[in-house]
Amino acid sequence: MAKAMAMDLHELRVFLAVWEQGGVTAAARQLHCVQSNVTARLQALESSLGTPLFYRRARGMVPTPAAEKLQGYARRMLHLAELARQSVQPRAQPEGSLVLGSMETTAAIRLPPALADFHRAHPGVEIQLHTGTSAELRRGVLEYRLEGALVGGEVDHPDLEQQVVFAEEMVLVAPAGCSGLEDEGVRALLGFRQGCSYQALLDAWLKELGRPPLRLMEFGSLEAILGCVAAGMGVSLMPRAVVEHRDYGRGLRRLPVPERLARVNTCFIRRRDMPPSAALQDLLARLGGVA
Repeated sequence: MAKAMAMDLHELRVFLAVWEQGGVTAAARQLHCVQSNVTARLQALESSLGTPLFYRRARGMVPTPAAEKLQGYARRMLHLAELARQSVQPRAQPEGSLVLGSMETTAAIRLPPALADFHRAHPGVEIQLHTGTSAELRRGVLEYRLEGALVGGEVDHPDLEQQVVFAEEMVLVAPAGCSGLEDEGVRALLGFRQGCSYQALLDAWLKELGRPPLRLMEFGSLEAILGCVAAGMGVSLMPRAVVEHRDYGRGLRRLPVPERLARVNTCFIRRRDMPPSAALQDLLARLGGVA
């Protein structure tokens, strides 16, 4: 017990920096300190815990199983410490970092106005936004890497709380001349990586039509997806707001989706054991949610 009590918050910050950056040099750069300080802090933490946290390699550091277990607790402890600081400074402006996740489509259309408004009100808060599929974002929240995330559709997990922020009307984005999913010429689905909730919705639609899943062609950006749809490579399922926000000329069609599949809620999720910070509560209010 005495060794565990020897951990301090700065050691945990150093540990997480090494975890995220994969080495001491990059961690020192992130923390704005010298490498020897990072090394000393990390060794002190390993000594207090009585176990190594990283395998030292010539080209970086690899987390041990103990580090895998510790990182979630470390993030939670640092988050709770920040909430404790805020609780005794109720009149202070939110500051520090706010690490969030979002689907690419949401980040492109829905978030910019709210983030800009938030930044004007709270310039001392550093916003870190990570984009990914809904499945990736859920893992990020569960593993304490994200304070919260905007995902497509409702989630059912005992460790997560969720709230509906807004709803999206879905459309099938297709090249000119395509009549829809019934068109036998449609062979490919253009989208993001596996784990996208919109892709799962389209697969359900295909199943209802008696068609096998389409071959997935993965792209890294909305521009690439919509541009390649316009070029005739395949179809995609997107929120109407995304497609209407971007002009790809006459090569793009927006086709209706069956009513039972056409509305998808975007939900904000966070861990039940991680109370929302003041910064997060403020941002959610600007998005129209209730913290």
